Amino acid sequence: MNSENYIAIEWVWIDLDDTLWDFRANSREALAIVYRQEGLSEYFADVDTWLNAYIECNKALWTLYNQGQISKEYLMMERFRHVLSEAGCQAPYDKVLARHLDRVYLECLGQLGTLVPGARELLVYLRDKGYKIGVLSNGFREVQHNKLRSAGIDGLVDLVVLSDDIGINKPDPRLFTHAADRAGTSPQHSLMIGDNPDTDIAGAIRSGWHSIYFNRDGRQQSLPEGTTIEITSLQQAMELL
Repeated sequence: MNSENYIAIEWVWIDLDDTLWDFRANSREALAIVYRQEGLSEYFADVDTWLNAYIECNKALWTLYNQGQISKEYLMMERFRHVLSEAGCQAPYDKVLARHLDRVYLECLGQLGTLVPGARELLVYLRDKGYKIGVLSNGFREVQHNKLRSAGIDGLVDLVVLSDDIGINKPDPRLFTHAADRAGTSPQHSLMIGDNPDTDIAGAIRSGWHSIYFNRDGRQQSLPEGTTIEITSLQQAMELL
């Protein structure tokens, strides 16, 4: 790993979910709370059945959302309505319950603060080194700021830019351009760190930014065409910068 690649960097942009804030852990906890609080045992035999059904559906919908094929509103409705319907919840109550569960889930999610190992240390390190820190996320404005506050890292971030701000998702270069414009910087001075090669890394490469792919699980992954460095821990990002 060669830190000379990043001498010109002024702004370090970091994806929020599963790069800083542990979405997988926090989401599972929030969904388990929803299962117990809302009596979902009527439709799902146990919490694991509920979790597996929701996570599979939500993942597929987020892929479509990131590609611009479905709306935010459709995603928020269908990730609950579809699994409820498949479990025997009849229309039109499936939509009524789905709307309610979405509100409860997002409220609960925003109150949880488990971070990816090394996330806080990375932010403190970057701040001490004099970098400006931005969060660039496709997540929803209803909850992303709450996540930062609940994790106690909001004070370590200089700027939060969400796809909701302009209705355009990563990897669309227009979101990266919007982020750089808001920060008053340029592509050559911008670095993106993220866990999703199809959104974070592809978008950064297309936008002329530097990029670091955070492969937290160390899985074999097809990376987008272009130059990026792969790390498996946030500690390695500190070694680069």
